[in-house]
Order: sequence, then C-alpha cells, then structure tokens
Amino acid sequence: MQDPNLFLSLGKEVKDEYGRPIGEVASFAVKPNGGVDSIYIKQSDGRFVKYPAGSIKVEGSEAILISKIKSETATFCDQIPLIWRKDQALKELLEKGKISPEVYEDLHNSFEGVLNQLKTEAKTVLDKISREIERCTQEIRELNYALVHLEVEHEIGEVDEQSYQTAFSTLQECLKRANSEKADLESMRSKLSNILLGETSSYKAATEQHSEESTVSASPSLPEPPVIVYVKEAGESSI
Repeated sequence: MQDPNLFLSLGKEVKDEYGRPIGEVASFAVKPNGGVDSIYIKQSDGRFVKYPAGSIKVEGSEAILISKIKSETATFCDQIPLIWRKDQALKELLEKGKISPEVYEDLHNSFEGVLNQLKTEAKTVLDKISREIERCTQEIRELNYALVHLEVEHEIGEVDEQSYQTAFSTLQECLKRANSEKADLESMRSKLSNILLGETSSYKAATEQHSEESTVSASPSLPEPPVIVYVKEAGESSI
C-alpha cells in the first residue's frame, strides 16, 4: 500500500528498517491520476536509484525503505492460505449440492493453478531468505572478529581510549542491526515454511479423508430402500 505522506518525504533521509542510512528522497515518478508510482533516491555514494512507491513509508523526519523480500513474504503469507481456503469452500459447496460438478472442476482447477504458482514463487523467496540469513551470519562473524582485534589493540596500548570507545560503539551498533535483521529473516523463513507445510499437510489430510470415505462407501452392505433424488439442472445453479 502506498503511504499517503510520500510527497512529504522529499529531501528526507532514507534508512532501511534497521537504521542503516540509504540516502535521501530526490524526486518522484507520478502517474496521470496523481498517485506516486516510484521514488528516486540519491544514495550515499551519489547514485540515483528508483524504488517502487510501496516500498517507502514516512515516519516523522525519516523515510523508511521496506525490503523487497519482506514485502514478498508478506504477500505469500496472505495469499496462499486465502486461495487454499477458497478452494476448500468450493469443495464444501459441491458437497452441499449448491454448485454443479462442472462449475466445481472449472473453478477448482483455476484455484489449484494459482496455488501451485504461488507455492513455486514462495519457494524461490525462501531460498533468497536463506541466502540473506547466511549473509547476516557472515557479517556478525566478521564484526565479532573486529571487536576482538579492537580489544587486543586497545589492551596493548596501540589504540587510545577515546578512539577505542568510538570504534567500540560503532561495532556494537552494527552488531545490533545485523542481529535484528537476521532475527527478522529467520522469523520470515519460519512463517513462510510453516504456511507451505501446513497447506500441504491440510491438502494431504483432505485427500486421505476423501479416500477413506470412498473405501467405506465401497464396502459390502445391505441394500438400501429406494429413494427419489431431485437433481437441480446445471443451468439453475446459483454460481
């Protein structure tokens, strides 16, 4: 969703979600209807980079850049359960006789196609998240080594107290941000993995239940008394 305060971000400093400075808002790409399509950011190295408007939110005197991987994860965590629930609701409508088998098959195939596509894309995002977690792990490892070297040089008198305190604070802040980002990534990976696993498990359970019901109905039993079944014509379906 686009932040309604985007125009107020012009000239503001842009940081990522963990406080790392990115640059400042330089300009906008505006749609004919007046909505902001993209934002141009002048990065710290002087380069201009265009970001989708939905990836920026304004908080006070700062503009926050939301990572693409977080936005993608949130989308899949919303859409996959939604499509699966719709497909299950469709099956229940069929079982209640509210829709015809033809309509069910058509819509079920549509939902199934979308769901399979979402799951494929979600697995790709999971791979990206894992790589980002590894990057954070490596960064944390290097920062810890940097702290150890700083302590050693300070201990033997090569680094004075003021320089030591400044460097120590900088490294601690970098460690805090790296650990926070890693924790967020691990939470995203866990949530998305659980959704994929839960959807698959639910689908398997539903399939097994249907199979068991078919087996039971096929078992030998005493003949039932005749009944009259009134079948609604497909053209009269409410769907």
